[in-house]
Amino acid sequence: MDARTADFVDAFKTFLEEVVSEHRARAGADGEQLVPIIADHLGADPRRLPVVTENVPAHQFVDLDIALDEVQRRDGGSTVVGVGGGEQRQHHSLSEILQRAGRYGQFDLAAVDYTSVATGPDAARQAVSFGLRLFTFDGTPVAVLQRQPDQRFGRTAASMEIVTPAEGVAARLIEAVGALMVERSVLRGQVLSLGGSQYERGMGEIVFHRRPVLGADDIILPEGVLHRVHRHVAGIASHRDRLRAAGQHLKRGLLLYGPPGTGKTHTVRYLLSALPDVTAILLAGPAIAYVADAARMARALQPALVVLEDCDLVAEARELHHGPQPLLFSVLETLDGLGDDADVAFLLTTNRVSVLEPALAQRPGRVDLAVEIPLPDEDSRRRLLRLYSRSLPFTPPALDHAAARASGVTASFVKELLRRAVLIAAEAGTAPDDTHLAAALDEMLSQAESITRSLLGTAS
Repeated sequence: MDARTADFVDAFKTFLEEVVSEHRARAGADGEQLVPIIADHLGADPRRLPVVTENVPAHQFVDLDIALDEVQRRDGGSTVVGVGGGEQRQHHSLSEILQRAGRYGQFDLAAVDYTSVATGPDAARQAVSFGLRLFTFDGTPVAVLQRQPDQRFGRTAASMEIVTPAEGVAARLIEAVGALMVERSVLRGQVLSLGGSQYERGMGEIVFHRRPVLGADDIILPEGVLHRVHRHVAGIASHRDRLRAAGQHLKRGLLLYGPPGTGKTHTVRYLLSALPDVTAILLAGPAIAYVADAARMARALQPALVVLEDCDLVAEARELHHGPQPLLFSVLETLDGLGDDADVAFLLTTNRVSVLEPALAQRPGRVDLAVEIPLPDEDSRRRLLRLYSRSLPFTPPALDHAAARASGVTASFVKELLRRAVLIAAEAGTAPDDTHLAAALDEMLSQAESITRSLLGTAS
């Protein structure tokens, strides 16, 4: 190159050095502070040590944060530091970050990144989304880079990247953290559904729901039905030790069947209320595709209840269809594959028991108790009317008369009847009374309301 070009290159090089020097001065350090701090903690150059990476499913990211916090609290001298570098750091492993740290101020120390993660329907936790934990485990110093999942960078799982100078420590740390994640999981004892929702609190494909509050008096079923259902789901859990000692399996399947609107979902809600310590995983519609994931979660978080609502949508008899049904096979394999010693109950509901896949309904270990939730008889209709009209001024004779007239209707029909009576009274500008109840029943039983009766459930 000529002298003029050489002078320009020298001047530009000097300019770059001054820029880097100024950047380091503003940072208050020499730009290589990340590696020295880790090296000082580990007692070795981290760039010459292996990095062990453990990936964690996205829905367990908050459990990972809780478990690492617990491990770290046992070491009084621990700390958490951040790593600068903006989005660039997201594209690099911990090994690459360590190798590149300090080059033109790249990957210097920075503030720890946190994110708010739901831990229940009304709770959240500030979790480390990108941060380096420095602590001692089993008497050995370790450094753990914790990352949250981030779809923007193709990272579907959370992770921890571990550096330690002692062989075998990383594996023992992973085992200890994994055990704590199960023990302290925020999912334990929750009511969850799989599939995700942009309108409800959750984590990835998991949504938290408030546990219903229902008592046995809120459920109107034929004599003995609710007791049988409760005993099969909760009684086995209460006596698990005696059953195991006698060589009896704990896994159980319960099928609730009957016409739409008779109270199957309401019965499920009662069980969720009556079993506050049980982890409940709800699958309905397309979410039944997650049945294998639900079973794995249930096994880890037992005692657990997996609810498959309207299972006839995927488990109709095979002869009714041509070709394979992968979702049906997934359901069957899941029910078969869960160990008999798992304190997990599968609760299935269907409106069409006659077309239900026989392999699902007739083999013990898949479904070992089937309970009909029938149309309410006159006594049940009377009890339903009194239950749903507790805050309304209808007289007992009027309720009895309505119960006698409304033959063959469902619990949903009864509930809508009382709402319709209040609406008729509101349109008339008066408080509801027996005449409005009678008018509502006339309206709903009329030929013009035949479609409504069909949707709400009647025998004719």
